[in-house]
Amino acid sequence: MTKTILITGATDGIGLETAKMMAPEGHTLLLHGRNPDKLVVAAEAVSRIDGAGEIKTYRADLSVLPEVEALADEVKGDFESIDVLINNAGVFKMSNPLTKNGYDARFIVNVVAPYMLTKALLPTLGSNGRVVNLSSAAQAPVNVQGFLNKQAFSDGEAYAQSKLALTMWSFEMANELGNDGPMIVAVNPASFLGSKMVKEAYGREGNDLRIGADILTRAALSDEFAAASGRYYDNDRKSFAQPHPDALDTAKNKQLVEAIERLIA
Repeated sequence: MTKTILITGATDGIGLETAKMMAPEGHTLLLHGRNPDKLVVAAEAVSRIDGAGEIKTYRADLSVLPEVEALADEVKGDFESIDVLINNAGVFKMSNPLTKNGYDARFIVNVVAPYMLTKALLPTLGSNGRVVNLSSAAQAPVNVQGFLNKQAFSDGEAYAQSKLALTMWSFEMANELGNDGPMIVAVNPASFLGSKMVKEAYGREGNDLRIGADILTRAALSDEFAAASGRYYDNDRKSFAQPHPDALDTAKNKQLVEAIERLIA
């Protein structure tokens, strides 16, 4: 049975590779990107694959929250329901890591935007949908007040903290919604895959992107993830695993979500 699947950050890297992997099954693929030219190229590449179904594109800068809201509205305007949201878009290094309001753009893109998009699309996902959030093996305790108070962080600090924060709100939202919401899982797609982010961060080519695309495809569509809500999958271990201890702290998870909600407000 074909699905309707929204993939953020789908113009290159794991996002694009995942779209290509899913295309032969005829799924309706909604590809998000920040650069309109790259979106056209990506859509053309995916649509040329044998068996590809409908391909639609959506442009939004996820560091700008009104654009995140507009993205959700556009998707809801086009589709009464979607089956899967893959929050793949993420950043590690930026020439200017600050938004116009002075917040760390890496935290906004990696944490706040996917939270906001997921929450806005919950009515379209229903209880049978799935949300796959791209976490990472790189996770560090989150300095919530530091982000709210516009403290400066290094690339590594911002990235590791943002990936734990993404995992934390995934757990909290899954717990809060229970059986009334979609399956929400945090996934480490594998370390040192050959994405642009890895090349920028570590100066190396990285491993086959299909390793990450395969686990995202499975998380989105396979029965093995049907009951994975509120869990963490570590593709380095090829299994579900314990996350960073902070993600198991309900009080910390709630505090983080409250902080995200204050920032959005």
